[in-house]
Amino acid sequence: MIRSMTGFGDASMTVGSGPQGSPGGVHYFIEVRSLNSKYFKAIIRLPEQFQALEAEIESELRRRLGRGSVFLSAQCSDSSGETGYTINDKALSAYIEQLKRLPQVQSGQVKVDLGPLLALPGVLLPPANEEERLERARQALTKLLAQACDRLIAMRGREGAALRTDLLQRRDAIADRLRHISARAPDTLLEYERRLKLRIDTMINEAGLKVEPADVVREIAVYAERTDITEEITRLSGHIEQFTQLLERDDGKPVGRTLDFLSQEMLREANTIASKCADSEISRHIVEVKGEIDRIKEQVQNVE
Repeated sequence: MIRSMTGFGDASMTVGSGPQGSPGGVHYFIEVRSLNSKYFKAIIRLPEQFQALEAEIESELRRRLGRGSVFLSAQCSDSSGETGYTINDKALSAYIEQLKRLPQVQSGQVKVDLGPLLALPGVLLPPANEEERLERARQALTKLLAQACDRLIAMRGREGAALRTDLLQRRDAIADRLRHISARAPDTLLEYERRLKLRIDTMINEAGLKVEPADVVREIAVYAERTDITEEITRLSGHIEQFTQLLERDDGKPVGRTLDFLSQEMLREANTIASKCADSEISRHIVEVKGEIDRIKEQVQNVE
């Protein structure tokens, strides 16, 4: 079944606990949204400490979501205490000793504030278990990404079911109008022949001209060749059949771009029919056909 490109999914989990077994731990949250796009495009926002995972996440998104603009954001709040920076006592002591030797400090004119000293190079050391934290984040975010994608795809499927219902209704309307056009087409030639003979009879009566029967037959043949829409009707019917097959596919492969191309071909055939045939009834039907195709073209822009 077809899927929409519009969807949303999120997932969250908490790993571990706070200091000394208190409530807390590391809380991870992922949100994935997708919108229409001709191709696949991913915009990923991760916490700075997890930027190394961006390529892996994009690869998984590309595998799960074949088409669309995908926006992923991940958040992490750590109350476990493992992310705390360590104060380098030796480095801090060295800075303080240097400041004490300054005359302004010795005289008491300037007092040493420890806060700004913490921003000096080498005073604060990052956690020593960065690789371990990154691996835990990778495992957690991988699980959450799968859950969020499952929910997004489920939403895409529901949207796709509604799209499919609408597209099938458009298809039925086109097929119905096409049947009327096919039934009407032979009558247009008979009406042209009747009008032509009537004009000829009028010319003969008014001007005393003589028209050979062969000339009449030739004129009718030329008109029939010029206005024959059998080939266009056959091709448009074939496009409708292929359109139905694409809507019925259940292999999960994206069909949106194929449906878009097919709708353009359907419109091409409808325009040719409109230009070839001047019959008012056929013109009315073909206007309705073109209207339905235009609506199809709009709808398939959202099909994956």
